[in-house]
Amino acid sequence: MTDGLAIPRRYTAIAAVSFGTALVVIDGAIATVALPTIARDLAVDASAAVLVVTVYQLILVMTLLPFSTLGDRLGHRTLYQYGQALFTGATILCFFAKSLPFLLIVRAAQAIGAAAALSVSSAMIRSIYPARQLGRGLGLNSVVVSSAAALAPTLGGLILGVAPWPWVFASAVPFALVSLLLGRALPDPEPRQEPFDMLGAVLCAAMFGLVISGLEACVHGDSPVVSAAIVATGIAVGIVFVRRERQEPRPIMPVDLLASPVMALSVIGALTAFVASMTLLLSLPFRLEHEYGFAPSEIGAIIAPWPLTTMVVAPLAGTLSDRWPAGLLGGIGMGLATIGLLTFTILPAEPLYIDLAWRMALTGAGFGLFLSPNARLIVGSAPRERAAAAGGLISTNRMIGQTLGATLVAALLALNLGGGRTPALIAAGLAFVAGLCSLARLRPALRHPPAEEIADVQPAQQLK
Repeated sequence: MTDGLAIPRRYTAIAAVSFGTALVVIDGAIATVALPTIARDLAVDASAAVLVVTVYQLILVMTLLPFSTLGDRLGHRTLYQYGQALFTGATILCFFAKSLPFLLIVRAAQAIGAAAALSVSSAMIRSIYPARQLGRGLGLNSVVVSSAAALAPTLGGLILGVAPWPWVFASAVPFALVSLLLGRALPDPEPRQEPFDMLGAVLCAAMFGLVISGLEACVHGDSPVVSAAIVATGIAVGIVFVRRERQEPRPIMPVDLLASPVMALSVIGALTAFVASMTLLLSLPFRLEHEYGFAPSEIGAIIAPWPLTTMVVAPLAGTLSDRWPAGLLGGIGMGLATIGLLTFTILPAEPLYIDLAWRMALTGAGFGLFLSPNARLIVGSAPRERAAAAGGLISTNRMIGQTLGATLVAALLALNLGGGRTPALIAAGLAFVAGLCSLARLRPALRHPPAEEIADVQPAQQLK
């Protein structure tokens, strides 16, 4: 089997995946700035307009794992390009949205297209790069994610200044078109003649949908009894789903991969890290505005050092993970992040920009040092034929972590604890747990799995 794509095809494929990743991130983040305008133009409450964002996130969480399994059946490139085509078509329909229900249907279609592409992107990165450069490739992908996330709010604001709100969603279309045009350079699809577990896909979507919807309903003041019943139903569906998946040769939820202690620690560590980062990033603007009197424009500049630092550190960490144990790099990274988060609990009485900027930079560097090696370990340690499942697991884990972080912040705000030191303290505790999970992978007993669990990665680079 060829180890990565040949040059120059490799560079074209990298560009195709990068543009595809950027469109998913931008489309998920850019809608936030348009919500007040959408609420006004469609004559709906602000709380109802928030559904434009939450529906998109919920559909992504519900469909990523089923799509990763479908990608193995259809071929990764085929599903990737189908997804981008669906996303582009759904975006065009935004211009015809005259009511919130129609817009939500369109957003759901966008999310389905984005999930189809995102579910197989990590698997294609593994096929694009040689095994010895996999960490570098995933580090570059982290740079794309960070850059797109930093660009989205600014781009959305600029578009709203000169054009109606549907153009905010259309801003991601050029990325989709470029990715589609360059898509022929992506690894050739290798479809497999195997049945698709439709019942498993439905159970997976129902599990995530019910649990997350129930938590959201509880936080937003709906009936606690009804919310608890929705969550309990989701958990019950999840128990049935997981038991069923354990009997499947190619499960939709990769319980076979999670049976490895190293993989399980990597996933738990990533989940707590995503919850930690979202907890601070969503709560900090409230604290800066209400407690310290910063203007919204100043808050954006204060937060910027986090993604900017991550953009620099993530590719370096990815390259280092091709040579050094991911457990060590992740432990150091989460140690730095924990220190950075704790510093937000001891801010000066009247902090200056520099007082906040270095804290953001330190924390962003820590997360950048953790996430790329962690992703490299998850993707690189899975068998090649299960790479899409591992990649779907990474994306689903990120979305769940971000959703749980947002729910946690909403709950803290409802308890009048979201604007002070409490979120930073909680985030620091979660980052510390992620660091412990990373360091635990250095145990020799966990670093040498049975031969049948080892992927086609260089022996010295396997489960680090």
